Amino acid sequence: MLRGAFNRFCSLNKGLLIPGRGLTQGSQNPEKQRVIHMHEACSPIHVNHVRDKLREIVGASTNWRDHVKAMEERKLLQSFLAESQKGLPPRRMRDSYSEVLLPLGSQPELREKYLTVQNTIRFGRILEDLDSLGVLICYMHTRIHEAKMSPLSIVTALVDKIDMQKMSLSPEQDIKFSGHVSWVGKTSMEVKMQMFQLHGNEFCPVLDATFVMVARDSENKGPAFVNPLIPESPEEEELFRQGELNKGRRVSFSAKSLLKMAPSAEERNTIHEMFLHTLDPKTVSFQSRVLPPNAVWMEDSKLKSLEVCHPQERNIFNRIFGGFLMRKAYELGWATACNFGGSRPFVVAVDDIMFQKPVDVGSLLFLSSQSPCCI
Repeated sequence: MLRGAFNRFCSLNKGLLIPGRGLTQGSQNPEKQRVIHMHEACSPIHVNHVRDKLREIVGASTNWRDHVKAMEERKLLQSFLAESQKGLPPRRMRDSYSEVLLPLGSQPELREKYLTVQNTIRFGRILEDLDSLGVLICYMHTRIHEAKMSPLSIVTALVDKIDMQKMSLSPEQDIKFSGHVSWVGKTSMEVKMQMFQLHGNEFCPVLDATFVMVARDSENKGPAFVNPLIPESPEEEELFRQGELNKGRRVSFSAKSLLKMAPSAEERNTIHEMFLHTLDPKTVSFQSRVLPPNAVWMEDSKLKSLEVCHPQERNIFNRIFGGFLMRKAYELGWATACNFGGSRPFVVAVDDIMFQKPVDVGSLLFLSSQSPCCI
């Protein structure tokens, strides 16, 4: 189940670029978003083969009817799980480095799945591809050569940050994804990924992403230890240090959540001022509210949708694929921004997509979206 997915959109209106709150196109801090360029040869995987490779790694069946048998077989892998992180060999960042090719230019038959009505690329589909790549990268980091299948169940915990460096992407040029593990805890891994698009004879960066993955046991019932990570250069040490800072920031942010802590004095004053601006000066009553000029009630910006979760959208562990959940949440958010702003928006950044619990196949998925701010 998704919670706290926050998409930042910009609208095109009368030929003017109207940015959202404090936004500029591209990364706010490129130093924090950079990805190491691995120089070792790496043959890219075709985007259509990523899910097949993941099924092979965990021993998942392509047949929905076989999923119970496959999960029973995974129980036998418990003996390969480490009792502590010290019992696992350390890995380098280059050990998990992976590339995936999305050949939209050289294989035009792939385009329709990714195409928008404006002849740009559907960002929701990119979210799906990033999610699959992030899981694959973590399996490369934790692979056990002695085992035919991985004893780990690796799932997406959250999307920490996605920054777009281009307003729109062409559906007629090849795209390449790359990434690697940049930080590890005891049971979690941070993954840095980049997306490039072919311009002329060169792949140019168009997107930076940071995902956090967690390792579970073979039955996906409890946490499991992952291999430690050893930086090999000052640049890699800086990436690892940034991962530690990101973890601290997330812990601090969670501790200050309104679910755990009352609003600060400054926040209370801000809310009270907003409330006073909506009171009717003629009656000064809680029951009589008026909109300030050029304003809309937040409630009126809300949109909702319902999805039936079919087996087609399952992941390798026979739960609903996290990339599918993100795509549906993003597309509803895009529709909300479009409906609210009166023009077709484009995404510039994504913050804090959090997965609280898995979604079972057959579930009814209720989605809700609204615009919390607009400048």
